Amino acid sequence: MAGRAETESAGGSPEKVCVTGAGGYIASWLVKLLLSRGYAVHATVRDPCDPKNAHLGRLEGASENLRLLKADVLDHGALAAAVAGCRGVFHVACPVPTDKVVDPESEVLAPAVQGTVNILQACSANNVRKVVVVSSTAAVHFNPKWPRDRPKDEECWSDIDFCKENEDWYMVAKVVAEKTALEYAEQSGLNVVTVCPTMALGPLLRPVVNVSHEFLIYNIKGCIIFAVVFYFLFSYYSFNHRCDVFLIFY
Repeated sequence: MAGRAETESAGGSPEKVCVTGAGGYIASWLVKLLLSRGYAVHATVRDPCDPKNAHLGRLEGASENLRLLKADVLDHGALAAAVAGCRGVFHVACPVPTDKVVDPESEVLAPAVQGTVNILQACSANNVRKVVVVSSTAAVHFNPKWPRDRPKDEECWSDIDFCKENEDWYMVAKVVAEKTALEYAEQSGLNVVTVCPTMALGPLLRPVVNVSHEFLIYNIKGCIIFAVVFYFLFSYYSFNHRCDVFLIFY
């Protein structure tokens, strides 16, 4: 990973990178780390004026090197403007439904899958050097056909039919989005790496509890269903270190 001295462009200004969905838990920590390493960060959010994104402006280095940009993942023009001039992009934005999904296509699948295509196309058009797509263990773990004694590696994907039967639309979206990203990379030559985090736990930068922390809270309260899910998915790292892993891939 580049050190602070290596994050400057030929003209001496900080190298620019873009983080989509910057208001989320993972992306907020990633923005914090990038700023600490001397990058200039283009951070996309749905509404820069929303109070839930205010924590980003308080991060160290934000006043000099952070630009909050309004961009929906389905708005190709806004994404193209966000990645313009950037050396690399971290695509973190993805809807995480917390209630029953009524319309899977519009609520989850289109933002996740078409949103991924849109950001990759914007990167190709703007000569971005490298893209890190943040996928999820949800794209890997839920496959009842996978041999129990075989490690889950790059060949293992969550079973889409199984997930659809259980109406686990987030998992379906993550599988399709990651496969789409890898196929796009192979066809276009764009340098794309995917990363599949498990439970994202650690100090909160924003005043909202994320889904992974909700699992932890339910587990502490003794909810059996959430305790089982938590047991199978949980993998703890200091979140600073997990974001370091993203930069290693970058």
